[in-house]
Amino acid sequence: MATMPSPSSPGVSARMSKQRRRDTGPEVSIRKLLHASGLRYRVAWSIPGMKRRSIDIAFTRAKVAIFVDGCFWHSCPEHATRPAVNDTWWSEKLAKNVARDMATNEHLKQAGWRVIRIWEHEDPSRAVERIVEAVTRAQAEC
Repeated sequence: MATMPSPSSPGVSARMSKQRRRDTGPEVSIRKLLHASGLRYRVAWSIPGMKRRSIDIAFTRAKVAIFVDGCFWHSCPEHATRPAVNDTWWSEKLAKNVARDMATNEHLKQAGWRVIRIWEHEDPSRAVERIVEAVTRAQAEC
């Protein structure tokens, strides 16, 4: 990938630097609902065998990994957008993010984990229903 281009404006640079990597609104909403339902989990849990990668919400005993993906950064098929400036660089960057997500999924599945990816636009209550079902099923199989 080419060298990261300069920001197109100071405003863009300021907005991008404020983007959260963890504890995003959707992630916190899901965590609160999970906690209220009685489930306990780990946050930003490092993935064994993969440097610099972590699971957003990890149920370590049940081996269920939850990722709450932003529509922009992970190229949501419904809401993905591309910046008009530096299009080539951003296209490569976002494609690498998707490839990294797929590699992470495969690594975890090979290690016996169930992987659930939730888009930031999904209803947190429905997402929690999916998670509770997966964790309950995984715990029953242990």
